[in-house]
Amino acid sequence: MNEEKINEISRFGFRFGKGSVHTARTMMLEDLQLLLSYVGSPDASKSDYLKAIEKDNCLCKRSGKNRKLTGRHLVYLYSLDPSVTVFRALLYFWSRDVDGQPLLALLCAYGRDSLLRMSAHFILKFTEESTVSRTALEKYIDGKGPGRFSKATLKSTAQNLNSTWTKSGHLVGKNRKIRSRARATPGSVSYALFLGYLAGIRGEALFMTEYAHLLDCSEQNAMELAEIASRRGWIIFKRVGNVIEVQFPNLLTAQEREWIREQN
Repeated sequence: MNEEKINEISRFGFRFGKGSVHTARTMMLEDLQLLLSYVGSPDASKSDYLKAIEKDNCLCKRSGKNRKLTGRHLVYLYSLDPSVTVFRALLYFWSRDVDGQPLLALLCAYGRDSLLRMSAHFILKFTEESTVSRTALEKYIDGKGPGRFSKATLKSTAQNLNSTWTKSGHLVGKNRKIRSRARATPGSVSYALFLGYLAGIRGEALFMTEYAHLLDCSEQNAMELAEIASRRGWIIFKRVGNVIEVQFPNLLTAQEREWIREQN
């Protein structure tokens, strides 16, 4: 992806730096669930979320330092800022599709965390019931950036990534990780399509993006779930023969629509 394209879509909340929360944490699904439940308002600001973490200690962390670190990691993964497109859209589907929360969190974190994006190519290539070893993932990470991480950091990073993919439903097992199939839902499919749309993809190609691949379902199944989301009024999905149109009238501000027009 060239620099111009990166700048275009970064304003929607995507991140493309080398940084990653996964050297220290997972995608923090349980913390995100607790935080969003505690704050409980779509109109909450970023400062409201940080106050809930640091002052109210809604996540029950033992020290002030841990609270600040937790807030910092959650901001990195999700932004916690409703003015940021990808987070505001996450909130939209979060309460409407509770079963989809693991994949919703993964999709957002994937768009903002470099090591999670890197690991997707490794995890998704495995067939169901295959064993996914931590050491193989360590070698994969090290191969992408030889010498970047110490052996200890490689091990903890691989453990954190495996934990994230377990929380999302792509892996099962505690000590021995087995490839499973994540559970796509109308909300997670809609969010994956939306992320692809923000990246400039249109029509049937929205069902073939890197975000759609994270859903772990067939293109036909994804379309069926998109139709359900459309009937619920979450998105607009139209299919006439081979012509497909997907729109997101509930998710974009006037400024964001202008950015979309600039892309085209």
